[in-house]
Amino acid sequence: MDEGTALSNTLTQSSIKSLPLIHQGKVRDIYDIDANTMLLIATDRLSAFDVILPTPIQGKGAILTEIANFWFEKLGHIVPNHLTGIDPDTVVSDATEKAQLGKRALVVKKLKPLPIEAIVRGYLAGSGWKEYKVSGTVCGISLPAGLQEASKLPQPIFTPSSKAAVGDHDENITLERCAALLGKELAEKVERVSLRLYQEAAEYALTKGIIIADTKFEFGLDVAGELYLILATTPICTHLGAKGTEKISRYCVFNKFMPFTYTLTFFFNVYFNFASNIPYPAFPELLLLHVELTLSK
Repeated sequence: MDEGTALSNTLTQSSIKSLPLIHQGKVRDIYDIDANTMLLIATDRLSAFDVILPTPIQGKGAILTEIANFWFEKLGHIVPNHLTGIDPDTVVSDATEKAQLGKRALVVKKLKPLPIEAIVRGYLAGSGWKEYKVSGTVCGISLPAGLQEASKLPQPIFTPSSKAAVGDHDENITLERCAALLGKELAEKVERVSLRLYQEAAEYALTKGIIIADTKFEFGLDVAGELYLILATTPICTHLGAKGTEKISRYCVFNKFMPFTYTLTFFFNVYFNFASNIPYPAFPELLLLHVELTLSK
């Protein structure tokens, strides 16, 4: 990665005036090109627990795009993806607009997104652990008794969630609810494909000493109804134990991105428990510098 290019500027919000803005998500801005393609720009906005935080992370958008591109290529034999291969610089002419693109931008197929997030879990963490402590299940799927936080699951499980609007919170849904949203046949295909994607990605990551505790995929359909992978976000954590360890540290799970460590106490002890309208504080400068230096490596 050319870190000088990737990290030279911070982009909190794009402004491509030559193209209509279709959608602005928590992190990505999407512009209309023509009937078949869109311009997708990954900004440096930071989202945690479905809230856009006030402090951007320099270079984050470019790095996330490069990670996604790696997985699109690595897993392309399983399911086609939305990449077109078109150079983003060819769809805008203004120099100011081109300067906002670089490695953070992609020209992608225009597809109909499925109304779910396809989450696969290989370890018991996050909202899955919270549900398991109460009911012994994750998204209604029964799991063996006696598991601990960050335990490796007997086998990966498909645990879809709703796709919330900006400012709202995604919610885990049952497989039955997923089938009701997508139709039984499509829901089963998404589950099958998601599990295979996770399995191959996790096996590859282990060869590099990395555990993928869980990950999220998003899919879309073309006009013919063919399934495409449109988001390959792979939250990863460094393997803290010896190679082959069957359990990972809970701190390893929570530290998949450094800023999340800082957000945990505030969100769980203040934001959710007391008042959801409390503004989230900016990150301390030393934390921000540490994150940006880590990303540049």
